Amino acid sequence: MPDRAHPTKTDLVAETSGERLDVFVARRLPPLTRSRVQRLIVDGHVVVAGHSARASLRLEPGQLVSVEVPPPEEGVAQAEDIALTVLYEDADLLAIDKPAGMTVHPSPGHTTATLVNAILAHCSDLSGIGGVLRPGIVHRLDRDTSGVILVAKNDVAHQSLARQLKERTVEKTYLALVEGTPKPPEGVIDAPIARDPRNRQRMAIVQDGRASVTGYRVVERFSGASLVEARPKTGRTHQIRVHLAAIGHPILGDRFYGKSSPLAPRHMLHAWRIAFAHPITGAPMQLEAPLPPDFERALAALRAG
Repeated sequence: MPDRAHPTKTDLVAETSGERLDVFVARRLPPLTRSRVQRLIVDGHVVVAGHSARASLRLEPGQLVSVEVPPPEEGVAQAEDIALTVLYEDADLLAIDKPAGMTVHPSPGHTTATLVNAILAHCSDLSGIGGVLRPGIVHRLDRDTSGVILVAKNDVAHQSLARQLKERTVEKTYLALVEGTPKPPEGVIDAPIARDPRNRQRMAIVQDGRASVTGYRVVERFSGASLVEARPKTGRTHQIRVHLAAIGHPILGDRFYGKSSPLAPRHMLHAWRIAFAHPITGAPMQLEAPLPPDFERALAALRAG
C-alpha cells in the first residue's frame, strides 16, 4: 500500500498527436476529472518531458507525461468517531451500508458527520485521487438514499473501480417504493438528464442533456404503490428519481420530484446490491445491503393495505 505521506506518481506516454494535455491525463486516469487535472497542472504536479506545461499543450506521440497526485490535505476533512455498518473490507476496498440522512462528503452546509468524516476515522489510509474532501470515494449516493457504497483504500483500487464505472461494467441494483404501478411492468427508461433550466437545484429530462438509461422491473404491487427494482446503466445525479418521476411514478416521499407521503419519512430509494470485479484480484464481487427499518416499515404498511 502506498505511503500517503507522499504524492502518488504515474508516468504516461502519449500515443497520438494533437491531444490536449488535460484531456489526455483525464482520459488515462479516469478517477481524475478534467477540472481536477487542470488544478494539478496549475499547481505544477503534471510535467511533460520533465518540464511544466499548460493544460492546452498539444501532445506529440511518445512524449512522457508525469502526474503526481498529492495526498489528502491535513485538516480539510476531520476524522469523526461515527459508527459505520461495514459490509465488506480488505486491504484495498471498503463497502459501507450508508444510512439515509448521511451526506457522503463534506460540502457547504454539511462539513461534519459525513460518510467521509466517518471513514477517515475507520481507515488511516485512503486513496487521495478523489480530492481532499472525497478521499477514497469512487461513487456517491444522495443524502436520503440508503445502501451500499464502495470506498477505495488506495489509488490503484480507486483507478480500477473508476474504470469499471466508466466502462459500465459495475451492476447496481436499487429498490424503490413508487406511486402507482409502472406499465409495462418491466422496461428501460432512456432519456437524457441535465440541470433543470427553470430550477438549477433540480435535474430534469432535457433534450440535449447527458445520455441516461435506467432499467426497471415491478417486483410487487400494492394498492396505489409498487416495489420496483431499478438498474441504472449510467450514473447521473438523481437519475433513478428523475426517470421514475418522468414516467409518472415518482418515488414515495420524494418531495423534490414527487410529493410527501405519510408512509415515507424520506424518499424510499435503497442501493440494494452492487456487482463488480475486485479492483486488485479481478474476482467477481456481489455485495448487498439489507433494507433499513424505515423502508421495511413502509413496505409492511403497504402489504397490510
